[in-house]
Amino acid sequence: LSVPPEIPKEDGRPKWDNKFQYILSCIGFAVGLGNVWRFPYLCQTHGGGAFLIPYFIALLFEGIPLLHLELALGQCLRKGSIGAWNTISPYLGGVGVGSWMVSVLVSLYYNTVLTWVMWYFINSFQEPLPWSVCPLNENRTGLNEECYKSTAVNYFWYRKTLNITPDVTESGTLQWWLILCLAACWAIVYLCTIRGIETTGKAIYVTAIFPYLVLTIFLIHGLTLPGATDGLAYLFTPNLNTLKNPRVWLDAATQIFFSLSLAFGGLIAFSSYNPQKNDCEKDAVTVAIVNSMTSLYASIPVFSVLGFKATTGYWDCLDRNIISIINEFDLPEESIMRQNYTVWISFLNSSYPEKIAGLKLKSCDLQEFLDQSVSGTGLAFIIFTQAIILMPGSQAWAILFFIMLFSLGLSSMFGNIEGVFTPLLELPIISKSIPKELLSGIICLICFLIALCFTLGSGSYWIDIFDSYAGSLPLLVIAFFEVIGVAYVYKIKRFSKDVKWMTGRKLNLYWQITWRFISPLLLLIVFVAFVTLQIQKPSSYAAWNPKHEGFPMKEEKVYPPWVLAICVLLAVLPCVFVPLVALFHLIKRMCRNKDPSFVPPEVFSCQGANS
Repeated sequence: LSVPPEIPKEDGRPKWDNKFQYILSCIGFAVGLGNVWRFPYLCQTHGGGAFLIPYFIALLFEGIPLLHLELALGQCLRKGSIGAWNTISPYLGGVGVGSWMVSVLVSLYYNTVLTWVMWYFINSFQEPLPWSVCPLNENRTGLNEECYKSTAVNYFWYRKTLNITPDVTESGTLQWWLILCLAACWAIVYLCTIRGIETTGKAIYVTAIFPYLVLTIFLIHGLTLPGATDGLAYLFTPNLNTLKNPRVWLDAATQIFFSLSLAFGGLIAFSSYNPQKNDCEKDAVTVAIVNSMTSLYASIPVFSVLGFKATTGYWDCLDRNIISIINEFDLPEESIMRQNYTVWISFLNSSYPEKIAGLKLKSCDLQEFLDQSVSGTGLAFIIFTQAIILMPGSQAWAILFFIMLFSLGLSSMFGNIEGVFTPLLELPIISKSIPKELLSGIICLICFLIALCFTLGSGSYWIDIFDSYAGSLPLLVIAFFEVIGVAYVYKIKRFSKDVKWMTGRKLNLYWQITWRFISPLLLLIVFVAFVTLQIQKPSSYAAWNPKHEGFPMKEEKVYPPWVLAICVLLAVLPCVFVPLVALFHLIKRMCRNKDPSFVPPEVFSCQGANS
C-alpha cells in the first residue's frame, strides 16, 4: 500500500516563496561590510595566505557546526529566538532574550554606518569629487588649514561628514545632513521589512546579488590597473611564522564567528519560515562556503586597488625626488627615469654625497606604501576613496562602490531587523490584532530616534564603542549557551532524531563531536582569550584633534570612567539575561512544586509536535 504524503499543518506563519529566496536571505545576512573591509585586512596583517589555515580550521570546527545548529533549531521549532529557546527549556529563555538585545543594539549603529555610505554616495555625483580637493579658508587667501595639514580625503571624512569632536566627552551638535541620511536609511529599512519576510524576500534579490556584480566589475577593472599584481602578491604571499602568534588564531575564530552572523537570532528567525522537511544541513554548508568564498573574492579587487594606490604613491615619491635631482645637478630632462632611478642614486651618492644629503630626498619604498593597512571605516572612507580619485572616471567608480557597500549593509540589516521583529510577533504581550506594518514602523521609529545620538560630533567614537563591546563579547557568550543548551539540556540524541526527521538522514559523527565537545571548547577558549586581551589592552581610543602636536596623526586618549562603565554595560547587558531568566524560572518552579495540582510540562520534540 502506498502511504499518502504527510500534509504539514497550516499555522498561519509566512513562508519563503522558494528555497533560493531563503538561501539568498541567509547569505545576504551573513555577507556584510566585514567581508569587504575586515577580512582582507586580517589576511594582509596576519601573514597573507597563511591566515587562511586558522581561518578554515575555525570555519570547519566552529562556524559550520554553529550555523547548522541555528538553522536546524529555527526550522524544527518554527519560532524566533525567544520562542525557540523557551520551548527547548524555560531556563534557556535568557539566551533568546540576549540575542534579541544584541540584534537591537547592533541595528542601532549598523544603520548609521549605512548613513555615512549614503552621504558619500550622494556626494559622488559632484565633479570634481568633494574629497579630492581642499577648500579655501574663510578669508579665501589660501587652503583650509586642517585640510592642508592632513589630506582632502581625511578632511572630507572627519570634518565634512562626521564634523568630529576632539574628545568622546564633547558631544558636539547634531549634524543635519547625517540626520536626513539616517531618516532615509531607516525609511528604506522600514519599506523593505514592512511585512517581515514577505517584503524582505523580494528586496533580497537585488541587495544580495548586486554586490557580486559590482565586485566583479571592480575585479576586472582592478586587475588592469598598474600595481595590481603587487597588491595581490602582498595579500596572498604566505608567511607561516605568523601562525606562532596566538592573536592570529583568535582573529580567525572571531572573524568566522561574526562574519556568519551567529547568535544574533536572525538565522533562527529566517529558518523558522521554512517547511520542516528541509535539508538544513546542506543549507548550512552552502551558506558558510559562499560566505567564506565571498571574503576571498572581495579581497582580490580590494587589494588590486590598494596595490594601484601604493604604486601611484611610490611613483609620485620617485618623481618628486627625480625633479629635485635634475634641478640640483642641472641634468637634461628625462635623463633620470623611474626605471634607472636606483642606478643614478647610487652613482650620485658615491660621487656627491654632500649634495645628495642636502636635498633631503624622501625614502621611496613600495613595501612601505603597501604596509599602510587599515580596516573598517578607514578602508572604505579614507584609503579606498583616495584610490578612487586616482582612477580615470572616478565619479562612476565612487557611485558603484558606495551602492555596493549600501547593498551589502542593507541585506545584513534585514537579518538584524528580523532578529528583532520575529520574536516580538510571538510574544503574548504583543496583541495579534496589531498589524505587522505598524509594529515594524514602531521598531524602526524607536531605533531612528535612539540612533540620533550617533549623528552628534562624538557619534563615531560611540559607534566604535558599540561595535567593540555590544557586537562582540555577548555573541560569544550566547553562542556558548546555545551549543550547551542543545547538546546537554535538550540532549544531542533527541536533537539528532529531530534533524534526521527533517533531513531524512542520520547525523554523522562530525556534527556529534563538534556540537558536544569541539565547538563549546573553542568558544570557551576564544572567550577567555578575548577577555584577557581586552583587560591587558588599555581602554583607549584614537581622537581626531587638529590642535594635537602630532596632527595629522591621531591622539591616543583613555576613556573616562563613566564611558568605561557604559562599555561594560553594553557587554554585560545581553549576557545578564541568561542567568536572570534561569533564576526566575527556578524560583517559579520551586513555588509551583509546593502546589500538589502542578504537573511538569513534557519535553518538546519536533516529531512529537508534528506527528
